[in-house]
Amino acid sequence: MSQVITTPPSRLVIASRESALAMWQAHHIQDRLRALYPQTEVSILGMTTQGDQILDVTLSKIGGKGLFVKELETALEDGRADLAVHSLKDVPMNMPEGFVLAAIGEREDPLDAFVSNKYENLADLPAGSVVGTSSLRRESQLRARFPHLDIQPLRGNVQTRLRKLDEGQYAAIILAAAGLKRLGLGARIRNVIASEDSLPAVGQGALGIECRSDRADVIACLQALHHDDSAACVWAERAMSRSLGGSCQVPLGGFAQVKNGQLYMRGFVASPDGARMMRAEATGSIQQPEALGNQIADALRAQGADEILAALAL
Repeated sequence: MSQVITTPPSRLVIASRESALAMWQAHHIQDRLRALYPQTEVSILGMTTQGDQILDVTLSKIGGKGLFVKELETALEDGRADLAVHSLKDVPMNMPEGFVLAAIGEREDPLDAFVSNKYENLADLPAGSVVGTSSLRRESQLRARFPHLDIQPLRGNVQTRLRKLDEGQYAAIILAAAGLKRLGLGARIRNVIASEDSLPAVGQGALGIECRSDRADVIACLQALHHDDSAACVWAERAMSRSLGGSCQVPLGGFAQVKNGQLYMRGFVASPDGARMMRAEATGSIQQPEALGNQIADALRAQGADEILAALAL
């Protein structure tokens, strides 16, 4: 989409987490907005969120990825910022009242990346090798495919996780390929894991730009950054996750792609140990992505996904 409005605001402030990846994303959007609206002053308000401060426990135990978003929304609410840039996979499935995802940027590589200093891929890892991941989604799929590996939690920003690998705490770690590529660290990727082997997180690789729903001026500004195909894919994925009550506490993945003018989507729900795994796939209209996501959720429920979800909620 290339629409450019004629009277943009004279000033725009982007709220962002202060991690290197979040700041890359904020600067990327800042550059795009400056190019589109050269008369507008575009600045970045860096913030440290609760999710950045608590690093000694997994996200699923401290309230989930919404901890990366709340402080930024407060800045939008009180007028310190006009928009916030998020990794879409960090954005809760239900937007709070008064806020909207005004634009979805074109998606980067949505797949998971295998990173190791000694091994080429997961299949090369000897029994007992320690593999680090922060994600129950990745953990369940790893345990299902490679029960002989020792899967351990891994928190911190991308650089911290790579340092822990380099220090020998892990034989390998699994990260989002998009984050590594955006940070210029694509050379650290030994192997991009096929979606058939590690189905990505809902929204992985896409940027979501949030603002207050009453800021029609900001919403209009952001339409030039909106990528229709990427948006259709992530709306389908988010609809599936929303229907299933998806969060960091739930090992699930959803991945939609545009193929021949249609949306093709796969989804799964698993027990954390990977012993039980439900999978579904379907094709639907690109104009009705939420319907496809809900169809996938219903198919997973028909296989017994609700039993796993109920057990995880206890």
